[in-house]
Amino acid sequence: MAAAFEASFARALLDAAAPIPDAVAAADAPTATRRFAVYRNNVVAGLANTLRSRFPATEKIVGKEFFAAMARAFVTEKPPRTPLLAGYGDEFPSFIAGFAPARELPYLADVAELEAARTRAYHAEDAVQVDAGAFAALDPGAAGGLRIALHPSTEIIRSPHPIVTIWAMNSGEQPLAAIEDWRGEDALVIRPHLDVEVRLLLRGGAAFLLALATGRTLADAAETARADHSEFDLAGNLAGLIGWGVAGKVILPAPRETD
Repeated sequence: MAAAFEASFARALLDAAAPIPDAVAAADAPTATRRFAVYRNNVVAGLANTLRSRFPATEKIVGKEFFAAMARAFVTEKPPRTPLLAGYGDEFPSFIAGFAPARELPYLADVAELEAARTRAYHAEDAVQVDAGAFAALDPGAAGGLRIALHPSTEIIRSPHPIVTIWAMNSGEQPLAAIEDWRGEDALVIRPHLDVEVRLLLRGGAAFLLALATGRTLADAAETARADHSEFDLAGNLAGLIGWGVAGKVILPAPRETD
């Protein structure tokens, strides 16, 4: 019986057309309708504000009024499944992709995905990254067989739109300006220390890191990256991997057995 009441209460909270559960009453009022409506509005507004705090660049792009309407639609369709709201909104980018009023902004969902990744990176496990000295000490002849585990905060977002530039201009990282080159951009989101960082990956860099993330060797990952983009620069991408703190662990190739 309690479960049935909780289910009806939850439905009524997110659907203004749903009837208020019979067990809900106001001690000093003939009907609980008005007070329940206030409570409903507070719940929806609170969840919408949670999205506002997590997706500030997305809100800036579309404006406060549009974002508020989109957030309320999401809250109604995708209410939280846990009392921990740090991760609430992980589904918001995919919701935006299917939100008809946002269809004229095809890049918006990818910008939102970048912002969602920033929150996940912030809450990711702390870890010490491999420094340049450790790489310098490795045997160059065995480099191709290395496997590199990525830092646990690493997130990679690929997009056919210039999402790093768009995000930077709408987050205060760069001044607003006309974007002349609308080629796609791949973003690296990582928290190597205390602050979350967003980096623009070089051509082929996303394919390179994604291959490493699946356990491929350095040589195999480089081949995958070259197939993804003919301008892939292994040296430049390795410099980024080391300098940006992406490498969480280096796994040496197993020694060959001798007769």
